[in-house]
Amino acid sequence: MIEILSNGAPNLIQDAGRRGHLGLGVSRSGAMDGLALSVGNALVGNEPTDAAIEISLFPFRVRFAEDQEFAVTGADCAVWLDDTVLAPWWGRTARAGQTLVIERPKRGARAYLCLAGGVDVEPVMGSRSTDLKGAFGGFEGRGLRRGDALKVRAAPARSFRESGLGVVPTDLPQFWRELSAGVVTVRVVTAAEYPQFTDEAKASFADTEFEITPESNRVGYRLSGASLRLADPLELLSHGIVPGTIQVPPSGQPIIQMAEANTCGGYPKIATVVEADLWKLAQAPIGSRIRFVVTDVNEAVESLRARTAELTKLRRTLTLMSQRG
Repeated sequence: MIEILSNGAPNLIQDAGRRGHLGLGVSRSGAMDGLALSVGNALVGNEPTDAAIEISLFPFRVRFAEDQEFAVTGADCAVWLDDTVLAPWWGRTARAGQTLVIERPKRGARAYLCLAGGVDVEPVMGSRSTDLKGAFGGFEGRGLRRGDALKVRAAPARSFRESGLGVVPTDLPQFWRELSAGVVTVRVVTAAEYPQFTDEAKASFADTEFEITPESNRVGYRLSGASLRLADPLELLSHGIVPGTIQVPPSGQPIIQMAEANTCGGYPKIATVVEADLWKLAQAPIGSRIRFVVTDVNEAVESLRARTAELTKLRRTLTLMSQRG
């Protein structure tokens, strides 16, 4: 069990998401940064879909009520276990009574605290994720508060780690460089209504930068930049949309649907972010600038296949290292 020592409504229990219910009007939810969740779970020997804590408001503090293996991934944060500084993307074991502090990120936007066994809350529609719009799932359907006590599911016994073990995903160093330079590149494939946009809009979409505005959250990122206009007025019935869909309302300023994406909408779609790059958006803070790189479906599929292969290899390596420990 762990005790939350800091308030933070944006800090939520999330897993890999509530999939298969869009037809019922239920969002996927789940971790904004699926890469950080998957790696964190691998570091503590969990399944990729186990529930963790997504942290968006800092500093975040918890106290361990019992010995607990954990990992912190995601944003580049200073992490303290009592008086010991830990590296980001690192897993180790805490003793009962120790306090973990995750400071405000130096780079990135969200950190993930993964616990061996996963956070133990009741699944709703096959997922332990918090759905803020529906106020269900996670811990009482809400963000975490000071004094909340979270149970942790039992985990298989592993070697006790004093020093810990860390790992850095292949794409992370390049992403940090882009974020420090001020522009994050995100790959997209064109969507159904792309041909209906003007040539100027298509050129602006691919050649200019867009800024993430403060009117952004887990549902969607509202962007500010070049106005993307249709060649002719277009009336659409509401239709299904998914995380990564980039819609363009009458204002001409695009909206990217995120983890708690609306299940349907009627705005024209200019493109969709490839799934392998969604984690970049999750770690791009408000005010970050984005440049879209148009690619094709084959590259989108191959990028996801490569990411899956990397994570599979990582899990195998960590399993071997744990057995040797």
